[in-house]
Amino acid sequence: MRQSQLFTKTQKEAPKDEVSNNAQLLIRAGFIYKEMAGVYTYLPLGLKVFEKIKNIVREEMNAIEGQEMLMTTLQDPEVWKKSGRWVEESENETSGLPWFKTKLSSGVELGIGNTHEEALASIMSHHINSYKDLPKYAYQFQNKFRNELRAKSGIMRAREFVMKDLYSFTRTMEELEAYYERAAEAYLKIFNRVGLGEVTYRTFASGGAFSKFSDEFQTLSEAGEDTIYVDENKRIAVNKEVYTDEVLKEVGLDKSKLVEKKAIEVGNIFKLGTKYAEAEGLMYTDEEGNQNPVVMGSYGIGLGRVLGTVVEVHNDEKGIVWPEAIAPFQVHLVGLGNKDDVISAADKLYDELISAGIEVLYDDRDEGAGKKFADSDLIGIPNRIVISEKTLANKQVEYKKRTEDDVEMIDLEKITTKFK
Repeated sequence: MRQSQLFTKTQKEAPKDEVSNNAQLLIRAGFIYKEMAGVYTYLPLGLKVFEKIKNIVREEMNAIEGQEMLMTTLQDPEVWKKSGRWVEESENETSGLPWFKTKLSSGVELGIGNTHEEALASIMSHHINSYKDLPKYAYQFQNKFRNELRAKSGIMRAREFVMKDLYSFTRTMEELEAYYERAAEAYLKIFNRVGLGEVTYRTFASGGAFSKFSDEFQTLSEAGEDTIYVDENKRIAVNKEVYTDEVLKEVGLDKSKLVEKKAIEVGNIFKLGTKYAEAEGLMYTDEEGNQNPVVMGSYGIGLGRVLGTVVEVHNDEKGIVWPEAIAPFQVHLVGLGNKDDVISAADKLYDELISAGIEVLYDDRDEGAGKKFADSDLIGIPNRIVISEKTLANKQVEYKKRTEDDVEMIDLEKITTKFK
């Protein structure tokens, strides 16, 4: 893409009411636009990163037999009344949800989806009847709407966001346990691939009404809202909410080896048991002809939260430093000067890189070197190539990685092969 055609522009300053580092950088670099507190638009650069994260998540969900679907945002209250979760969080902290609700012109009230356990259990009741129909695993990427009291962490805590929510349907708790571990391994692969693996820990947390523990995946960051206690050798942690001597003994952790850290929750998995299946009439007939409720699990990742966390972890004083796997482009090609031979050489190299299947943002704008370099650092593409009158005199380009200070001079005719 030619940068001159990109409708977004970089900014020197972020909005004064934006306190989170991730949103400040993403707004300044032209990746997102803030509509209001907790609500953000993904601009072209931001959407490219978002879709790369989404594809990584999709690949890992498909690898554990997930079947992708897309459910509705508008929710039937009757489905949720069966489980007791139609009430709002402000009315009942235990079973309530952070609902946004709306009404049809007829006055009938509807919910705007913030999670989909009951809705999918209801759907599955039309497709699961026998033990032969199980196990099954379904997931979606869908906009969720949550009436959050606090929306101050940029895209990491939004009122509208896209979640990947996977749900498992099994015959027994043993089957659930086995799949739960497969999902946990898949999550660790996801966080490794997006560049968060080294600082992300599987974390024991409260299982709420479903089980003693659930698992969170917590990424170390001073921007985090959670406090966890980390065993860096075992690479597991405990959330402060369940940090007791009894729990430490149960999970086999030595208190003296734990380090207190701030962290961002980037994913969670729950063993739901049979609560929602029983509420929605999701039953199966076993080999002996007995009726049993289906055993469920849920597995969530907020894509925007992952994106925002990557920015919190990977940045410096100049801007964002994108990991290769999710960067909007592989290469930032920067042409300096208005001489015809420089423009011609930069245009030709751009075409060669595109023909070689390399993703390139080509800064062909009529701007000075200082502006172009500052924007390049702010946007954070992993590799930068500079063509100028000086480099062209030696038939070379200047190559630099975003993570390094040193530059390397490479022959113009050889630079494309560096990315193959």
